[in-house]
Amino acid sequence: MNDFLINLGSFILAIGLLVTIHEYGHFWVARRNGILVKRFSVGFGKVLWRHVGKDGVEYVLSAIPLGGYVSMLDSRTDVINAELRGKAFTDKTVGQRMAVIAAGPIANFLLAIILLAVMYLIGVPTVKPVIAELKPASIAANAQLPSQQIIAINGEQVTDWQDVQLLLSEQIGRADVTLTMAEVGSERGQDYQLDLSTWVFDPERDSLFGSLGIVPVRAKPLLIAGTLAKDSAAVAGGLQVGDKLLAAAGVKLTDWQQLVSIIQNNPGKAFPLEIERNGETLVLSMTPARREMPDGFSQGYLGMSPQVQPIPAELLTEHQLGPVDAVVAGASKTWQITRVTFSMLGKLLFGEVSLKHLSGPISIAEGAGTSASMGIVAFLLFLAMISVNLGVVNLLPLPILDGGHLMYLVVELIRGKPVSENAQEIGLKIGAFVLLMLMGIALLNDISRL
Repeated sequence: MNDFLINLGSFILAIGLLVTIHEYGHFWVARRNGILVKRFSVGFGKVLWRHVGKDGVEYVLSAIPLGGYVSMLDSRTDVINAELRGKAFTDKTVGQRMAVIAAGPIANFLLAIILLAVMYLIGVPTVKPVIAELKPASIAANAQLPSQQIIAINGEQVTDWQDVQLLLSEQIGRADVTLTMAEVGSERGQDYQLDLSTWVFDPERDSLFGSLGIVPVRAKPLLIAGTLAKDSAAVAGGLQVGDKLLAAAGVKLTDWQQLVSIIQNNPGKAFPLEIERNGETLVLSMTPARREMPDGFSQGYLGMSPQVQPIPAELLTEHQLGPVDAVVAGASKTWQITRVTFSMLGKLLFGEVSLKHLSGPISIAEGAGTSASMGIVAFLLFLAMISVNLGVVNLLPLPILDGGHLMYLVVELIRGKPVSENAQEIGLKIGAFVLLMLMGIALLNDISRL
């Protein structure tokens, strides 16, 4: 329940902020161009709060926080008297109207730059992208990548695993990619080319790195009992913090994942667990609790996590910048995220990327809650990435979105007259259908991941 409340609260905070900034972009530019704004709404549906400002604008907070709108005076829907003539959206030039429409997505990109700049001012603790090992017969193994640090992808510098993931995701559907590898601390590297012709990335089955056969250096779980959940199967079986785990179900243990597999494959079934405690070898009987999975199968779990061997200090760094450099880095990172987002949307359109990659409100809520629990820096990065995605999606040429309205205005600029209302109405219906279909697929993907 606590996780649900954290996810929900973080989701509402994130979406509320991003929608408000997006709509404020439209609002601010509309007012600067002399357009009369009637209503500024955050959210849709039932009105929860209403306030009429001194400027005559009705400010509204509505029940469904998945969007918002700015209602302006419009000659197509409003009766305009002589006093208000020239203050309608439709009275303005094509260039002015395009500026008003584009201001929403631009506001989201500017917000991302600010959020990332603040993040770099605070300081970003990162792990250098060093490869620990390669999975046998994998794409990375075939390229004979060394256990070194990735310093560039296709010539573009990377400093941490988040950079690597962004740039590698951009390579989906391409024939190959070049990774520049170097010893930790060295700036001189060697290029290695990965053949991606057989690369299949299914986010429901494996991580992006795992699908290439790359195992990053990370905190290594040890075969020592760390934390034990209260009233768990581990506690019931007599396990104690600090116990060294030697063998399970008659199998000598060599790594933590080996034990996890044995536990998961024995829901409700007792098995012997050999441990060492205070120099003495003991054999305990463990009966994993049963956890029902979405696919109808059951998995066992003990309610135990291991002690971990921390990441070596030389692989840890903090990316902290001064005010000017932080803004420059924020702008550069925003452009990188924007470019990759457009690239992924193109790959979805042309079938190079599966629709399984689409995420909806449930995944966003989980991401918001997880990042919020990890601290302010992680939450700022999450907000920036969602802000960029909101800006990019709104630029899609669907009539129900800002990009669709811009498309109509470009046509009007070329033709010298507006697109007919009938054509706009048809386009609106098609755009709404496509958008609802994509949202439905994203929501189904979310549910399948629960």
